[in-house]
This record gives sequence, structure tokens and C-alpha cells, in this order.
Amino acid sequence: MDRIDALKSIAAQAGRGELHFPTNVDATLKLQRALGDPECHIDDAVRLVQTEPLLAARTVAIANSAAYNRSSHEVTNVKAAVQRVGFRTLGALAAAVIVRQLASNITDPGLRAKADRLWQHTAHVAALSQVIARRVSLVDPETAMFAGIVHEVGGFYLLSRAAEFPGLLDGGADEWIEHGEVAIGRGVLVKLGVPAPVMGAIEAMWNGMRALPPETLGDTLLLANDLCPVASPLLERPAVAGLQASATIDFTVGAGTLASILAESAEEVRSLGAALS
Repeated sequence: MDRIDALKSIAAQAGRGELHFPTNVDATLKLQRALGDPECHIDDAVRLVQTEPLLAARTVAIANSAAYNRSSHEVTNVKAAVQRVGFRTLGALAAAVIVRQLASNITDPGLRAKADRLWQHTAHVAALSQVIARRVSLVDPETAMFAGIVHEVGGFYLLSRAAEFPGLLDGGADEWIEHGEVAIGRGVLVKLGVPAPVMGAIEAMWNGMRALPPETLGDTLLLANDLCPVASPLLERPAVAGLQASATIDFTVGAGTLASILAESAEEVRSLGAALS
């Protein structure tokens, strides 16, 4: 089976909801749904988070990041961290664990390197989305961060299946964009129960249409993706200088510019991205 046929086959399976997830993903999905229950008490949430060590560690790290720790007072336990970040951020962090778990069974060193690079890209886009939402587009920053976390979930799923299809990743970005990114991404997002507004924002990013300054969640996500200094390994084109192009993106917003806002928020982006990673 050649690369394009393999992409079409995986996309068709995703469209039918026939997805192959590692068993730990199902467990974390149940945890995420429990955290999303309006009746979930904070003590119950803390107990749930503590059952997943990676989620517990990330929750404390995010709570101590510059984006959430405005008082410079570090928390050292899960309950204090949950109280600081809130349930919606907690849901986004659970999604981050799920996305990482999709690639948890990869053993091939080359595929593992691509998965690690894709997560670096994802974490940086999520951090940029949160800051751009809060400082520029004024959409909900927690939803923006969540959208950034899940926007490449189809790519992680592709990497998790790559060992079954020799040569699947040998081609360029164009085949992935045409035959896989949207169809596979949409299928995985539906399976994970991603809310409609976030689905719409990711669809807008796939379509590549945005306003400057950004006005919507989709605009916010696409701008963060364009500004990200770490390119997705599935979308790299050797002839395109993505970082040079992103350096030209600037505009006036309020009393400043995008460049000045990002400079002021650089530590927030760095610490948030590091905490996610």
C-alpha cells in the first residue's frame, strides 16, 4: 500500500469512528469526563487528578507558571494547584495528557523524535493561544489553550499508526494536508468529544482564513500557529522559511502592537509552554 492509499485508509477508518487508542487513553478520557461533571466537588477532583501522576505534575507546574502565579507564591500540592487554575484549565490539562498518550506506544526512534517535536509545537501553540486570547483577541483564554492543545491530535494519531504502514511519513506536507490532516483530525476530535466551538476554531485553522487583529477563537489559534517557533514535523516544507514569515506579522492593538505584547508576555509563554511539556 503506497503512502496516499495508507493515508486514505486511516482517514476512512477515522471517519467511521474506527480508531485504535492505547488503553491508557480510555482511562484518562473517563477521568476527563468526571472532571467535567458540574457536580464534581473540588475534593473529588483532587483525588481524580492524583490517580494520574502526569496530570498531577502538570497541574502543579501550570499553577506555578507565570501565567497563573501572579503573586509569585508557589504551590506545592495538587489541591492548592487545582484551586488556583480552576476546573476548566484542569480539563485542558487532562486533554494534554490524552494527546501525549496517543503516541505512548511508539517505539521507533525516528517516530518518537517526530512525536516529541510535534508536542513541542503543540505546547508552544497552546501557550501562545492563551496569551493572545487574553491580551489581544479577548476570547476565553482557557478555551484557547485547550484548542491549542488538541489542534494537532490527528497528527499524533497518525504517528501512532505509522509503524503499521512502512513509508507512511516519507512524503511531504502536501499529501498529509490533502489526504489526512482534516479527515483524520476531525475523526479523532469527534471521538474525544471536543466541544463544537473548539472544533470550529480548528476547522478555521485548517481553512487558513483569519482576521488581523484576531477576533475569534479560530483567528487566535491560527495566529498562534503562525507565530510558533517550532514547526510541526508533519507540515515542514524545505522551501518555505516559516519563521522568517512569522517575524513579519505585527499590527496595532489597543495602545501597543502585537510585537510589544508578545515581548511583554514572553516569560508567560515560556513558562506555560514548559509546564505543558
